[in-house]
Amino acid sequence: MSTRIMLISAFPIRLVSAFFCALFFSLGAAATERHLLVLGDSISAGYGMSENESWPSLLTEQLPKHYRLTNASVSGETTAGALRRLPGLLAENRFDIVIIELGGNDGLRGYPVAGIRKNLATLIRQSQQHGANVALMSMKIPPNYGRRYTAAFEALYAALAEEHKITLLPFILDDIATNPQLMQADGIHPNAQAQPLIVTKVLTGLEGLLN
Repeated sequence: MSTRIMLISAFPIRLVSAFFCALFFSLGAAATERHLLVLGDSISAGYGMSENESWPSLLTEQLPKHYRLTNASVSGETTAGALRRLPGLLAENRFDIVIIELGGNDGLRGYPVAGIRKNLATLIRQSQQHGANVALMSMKIPPNYGRRYTAAFEALYAALAEEHKITLLPFILDDIATNPQLMQADGIHPNAQAQPLIVTKVLTGLEGLLN
């Protein structure tokens, strides 16, 4: 009789043990998963190409396995437009890294530099308040906007990175925008051939955060 009791009582103990082992490993996997957000404009939205050709999609394939990426980029997006969208994104997800690739459309429309800087600073602060590390992409605009405006526009990115102690990524179209073979017919957007080059730049810039 005692042997039967021991066998019967041992069975649920093994089940409980297996359950807690499974729970432990699932919690461990959840704890190590990291989430990356790309908040950008047409450069990051893959304008003029299929979604799987865009640099954020290609970046997903090269990130460490415990990373997942959400690309919330929209063609034509401005810093003001992103400010309206970011709170909802942050409320729905917990992001470990937020890449901000914005300001180009603001600059091309000649918006005041002070306003662009203020909007970007708010995007950075909102991301940081939700526990995310922020990487800000540098931006450049054509010289025909005048030296004073162009210089002030380009300088705001390094200033914001220093002020908020965040990662500053390089302008991803350097050495690409001047190569017709890497640009679409409009001369503004990089083509599919340029996307792997952009990924390399982004990965290099993100190395510190990813590790």
